[in-house]
Amino acid sequence: MAFSPDGKRLATAGDDSTAKIWDATSGQELLTLRGHASGVNRVVFSPDGKRLATASVDSTAKIWDADSGQEVLTLRGHSNNANSVAFSPDGKRLATASYDNTAKIWDAASGHEVLSLRGDAKFVFSVAFSPDGKRLATASMDSMAKIWDADNGQEVLTLRGHSNTVHSVAFSPDGKRLATASEDNTAKIWDAASGHEVLSLRGHAKFVSSASFTPDGKRLATASNDNTAKIWDAASGHEVLSLRGHAKFVSSASFSPDGKRLATASEDNTAKI
Repeated sequence: MAFSPDGKRLATAGDDSTAKIWDATSGQELLTLRGHASGVNRVVFSPDGKRLATASVDSTAKIWDADSGQEVLTLRGHSNNANSVAFSPDGKRLATASYDNTAKIWDAASGHEVLSLRGDAKFVFSVAFSPDGKRLATASMDSMAKIWDADNGQEVLTLRGHSNTVHSVAFSPDGKRLATASEDNTAKIWDAASGHEVLSLRGHAKFVSSASFTPDGKRLATASNDNTAKIWDAASGHEVLSLRGHAKFVSSASFSPDGKRLATASEDNTAKI
């Protein structure tokens, strides 16, 4: 799930092959985006809020008009599930992650494939651009995260420290840190320049599926298979809040642009704010 840049809308992805856009104040459903042939794994707004990108089990990513819900582009090139999608900060490129062991970077206007990043030994679960757009982070089933040069596709760093699948990567707003979420029940914060592990966040009883920073970088939210989301102090690693209310696995947690709200998505078929 993802907030729009102005915080007024919320997008969610569903196993029913649709994505939905909601009013983030009232909870009213605004649009249902239909076009994928299988479940939608990830959804994200463009930086200007005018487009929405989705990644699907049908091995494609799509770009949609976020006001009308009309499909604009279909990105074909992966040979297995597309798990994650991320716009570059300028909105000109789109990155995708796939079970075909690659991440790809696309031209977001034409849909042309620009780069294919090969180096992860197993499924790639997540992608994230750095705030300056110069680097791309990936999370993989091989228990590692990697940082790549987003212009030439060269591998810059490999982050080793998790003992199981890494499901999520997220840069801090200043680009100096990287957060990862793993099936080893931890989230970690790393120095994004050196690859040094800074913090290991322990508190979830089951695997951690998602990690995201607040806009000011002071807190980190995690989502977990233990049916909770947690908020942590990103400097000390101290657990600040545990959010309980979902009946099943929480797959995603995202802060609003002002950092005052947190949205969660769950396998109990609900999203909560």
